Amino acid sequence: MSFQPGPYTGNPLELVASSLVRNLEDLSPAVLAALGQAALGIPASRIQSSIPGESLESALPALARVQGWSPEQSRAIGNKLLSSGYQILDGQSLAELGTLVGGLNSSTLWSLSPEIVLEAIQLPGFAQHVDTLPPALKTILVEKVSSSVGHPSELVKLIPNALASSIPKSLLVFGEEKPNVQDLNDKPWTRDQAAMFFADVVKAEPDFNRLSQSVLQGFTCAAASAVGAERFQELAKVMRKKKVRLSQDQLSCLLKMVTLHGIPKDLDNYPKEFLLFLSPSDYAGSCREFFTNVGEANEEVLPREDPRRQQLLLEALECLPLSLCSPLLPEQGEAVRDILGNGSTTFGPPSAWSAFTLSELSGLIPVLGHKILQQVPKHIKSIKCIKNIRKALSFHYNSLVEAPPTKALTTWLRNFAWDSPLSREELATIIGELQPRRHKREETGCPADLKITEAVLDDDLMPTRYIPAELLRVCLQNASLESHFSQIFTYPFSNPQLAVLKEYLDERYPHGYPENLLSNLGGLLSFITPEEISTWEMSSADTLAAFLKNKPSDDQASAAINRYLELGNALNATALDAIGTRYLCLLNATELGAIEPSSLRLASLDPSNCSQEMKDILYQKAKKAFSDQHRLPAYYELILPYLGGAPAADLKALSKDDVNMNLTTFVALRRDSLMLLTPSEVQGLLGINLPELAQWQNRAPVRDWVVQQKQSELDQLHIGLTGGTQEGYINLVTPKFPAPSSAPLGTVAVALHLLPALLLSLLVVSSLS
Repeated sequence: MSFQPGPYTGNPLELVASSLVRNLEDLSPAVLAALGQAALGIPASRIQSSIPGESLESALPALARVQGWSPEQSRAIGNKLLSSGYQILDGQSLAELGTLVGGLNSSTLWSLSPEIVLEAIQLPGFAQHVDTLPPALKTILVEKVSSSVGHPSELVKLIPNALASSIPKSLLVFGEEKPNVQDLNDKPWTRDQAAMFFADVVKAEPDFNRLSQSVLQGFTCAAASAVGAERFQELAKVMRKKKVRLSQDQLSCLLKMVTLHGIPKDLDNYPKEFLLFLSPSDYAGSCREFFTNVGEANEEVLPREDPRRQQLLLEALECLPLSLCSPLLPEQGEAVRDILGNGSTTFGPPSAWSAFTLSELSGLIPVLGHKILQQVPKHIKSIKCIKNIRKALSFHYNSLVEAPPTKALTTWLRNFAWDSPLSREELATIIGELQPRRHKREETGCPADLKITEAVLDDDLMPTRYIPAELLRVCLQNASLESHFSQIFTYPFSNPQLAVLKEYLDERYPHGYPENLLSNLGGLLSFITPEEISTWEMSSADTLAAFLKNKPSDDQASAAINRYLELGNALNATALDAIGTRYLCLLNATELGAIEPSSLRLASLDPSNCSQEMKDILYQKAKKAFSDQHRLPAYYELILPYLGGAPAADLKALSKDDVNMNLTTFVALRRDSLMLLTPSEVQGLLGINLPELAQWQNRAPVRDWVVQQKQSELDQLHIGLTGGTQEGYINLVTPKFPAPSSAPLGTVAVALHLLPALLLSLLVVSSLS
């Protein structure tokens, strides 16, 4: 992501007015009300210290309409209002906060009755302002509303669009209740949410064209029976028409259903991503047309390690003359060299290449490298060919000019960074290079022209003013950064400057940083040790969530979670969502045991990468949490992330529910549970995905399961599984393993990175020819 200045949505006159507001002495209610958008120029520190709460309340109708308050400003106004006696007694008084509602803390929202929240969200003036709320506050509002309504359809109707994605998926299971399709169509759901009601919707709505993109993305293989085999081609064509983005599992399942009776001739009417699972021979058009369409598909649906990526690459090399329209990344170039160098393509080994071969590969010559080119027979390297190679191998280093003086470079940097494609880290490195290796001892006191003012703190390129970093240390002595925590650590400070900033913060907050800083640590995060975190006042789930939002290291996150629990806090839904799948495995068995099933019901977790002990614990809790939905179609989607801890008895029961489990889930089941399943039960679990089991028969755990089954029962699956026990014999045959690929493992691994750039190049070439 490139570095960009903070967002500004107003016009130049407002920007000028905001700068003038900083110097206004009169901030009476009348003046505050007249400022309009220029009120954004009032520093949070001044709101806290100079403006009475009564004045803010008098001007509230105007202030509540101002767009773009910073978190510090809205929090300062909210605290001042509440401390001066402002009371939220009904939905109207909550809605009157308008754009300032984000300034309320979670404890204040929790203290409100569900009736107040329910009344407020039905007021248009309030609903339009909740979109910018922090996730934790959105979750609280949703929980308040859900506790006051009795049915999912009522919840869907009442919740504004801005809060829809915050509804826990378990609350979107309709069961026997018929969903209102139009209400569902009107909301922006996530894929996991839409999966909860997709089967119910397709039963209620016979015309797929009437379903929104948001609803259609909820298609799952478990819902296949609700669609009906004869309607899958119709569904897939609507998916293409409405540009629905599907995952690998969704596409793979949908393709299997579409091709039950053969591959359709009109593949161009289906999602282009289908082609990622097919070959040019399956396509009615030419291979050139095939790869042109593949180039327009979303290749990200295939994981980098998926062998289909390499297969498509090899088929593309065989099909088309190649020409690169843009430089390849180092790993992509390595993939080209490995694939072409080992001679496994139709071009053969470099030692057998002809002039025609070099002509076909001319677009790739820049990345072939010295080693490959030296293998090409010398007699075919004509003068013209050599000139072409030299031209193709030429590089331009115009940017590597002698660095200008520091002052000029600083000026250039300040002008350049506004439109820079560089990240904050890259700009920070440049600023770090400007730091003198040696400098004279600075005089005490901050130079007058470097005093840290509100204008300086609002400047994205503030770091360029304080070189060397010692200048920053001196000028911070009498400065206050608190009202700019949400933005200042997005600035490209160098490491020496960040070290100075940390010293400043440690002196002012010896017991832990304030919550509004914890969610915006930026580059400062790498300077914070787990030992320091273990002393913080991690007193609420909101504080924990704010810190984990920075994606700290496992050691830092573990220290924060442990500190949160040490202080007696519970692993409620807010805390669990904050911990998420990323840090879930850091919890121990005792901590997991303390999770209430009711909290797990409202969280979204995936323990698939955790220990077996953790999977077992969480499965039992999830089973209890969703027990009232056990007989509903959505139950499988709810329990799916936790199936790695399921006992055999539960899997046997699940095999009767037409869930169409994918192989990725199947091979990750508990080994002891999987070994107890019969072939017919495995068939019941996998459903339409059963044929893929044959691809796993020589790999654990499928190999181990196969040798324990009777061959006669395996034969009844009709997918070619061998190695089972013969009737009346003890099977001592060692299963045979497939020969390794002729391509080195490094070639296969590196080649996976090449496909996106190559297909893009092919697409551009096709469009220009």
